[in-house]
Amino acid sequence: MILIDDKLISEEIISKQFVCDLNACKGICCVEGDAGAPVEAAEVELMEQSLEQVLPYMTEKGRQVIEEVGVVVKEDDDEYTGYATPLIENAACAFIAYKEDGTAACAFELAYMDGKSKFRKPISCHLYPVRVKNYNTVVAVNYDEWDICSAACTLGESLRVPIYVFVKDALVRKFGEEFYEVLALAAKEREEGKSTQ
Repeated sequence: MILIDDKLISEEIISKQFVCDLNACKGICCVEGDAGAPVEAAEVELMEQSLEQVLPYMTEKGRQVIEEVGVVVKEDDDEYTGYATPLIENAACAFIAYKEDGTAACAFELAYMDGKSKFRKPISCHLYPVRVKNYNTVVAVNYDEWDICSAACTLGESLRVPIYVFVKDALVRKFGEEFYEVLALAAKEREEGKSTQ
């Protein structure tokens, strides 16, 4: 484990390799799962403010769900307590959008990329496959291994891209540039240490 301030980072974040392979998975992580994506309390207002710009990207079913329950639902189970994105029929995220080739995408991110919204997407989605969990004295930063992402692991290995590099923008967004620089330095020192053994 690597400790940076109050963040306890799993070694897998620097040792495992990962690059999303949308040609292989078609964005299945937005479709499968037993709960919506975790949403931080501060993000709820941002999602509500962006909703008008995001709605045109969403599916009709997704718009219906948001109309019925709002932009988030409360989750309270062994895994997670807090806000999450609502689901369509207990499957796809309500904010799902589909590209022409059938690949699932995030309506928030599409609106953001088109310059129509300032909110990119929930940080939990941006960070994936990294998951962050707050404890009393530390923030755990772990790799969430999911079999549907096996193609991403294969692509990451072939391109030699560690997880922390793949999610750099999200880590900077969540913890700041200084945190990322310290993490990258720790990763480099570990790599150099291995090569001299």
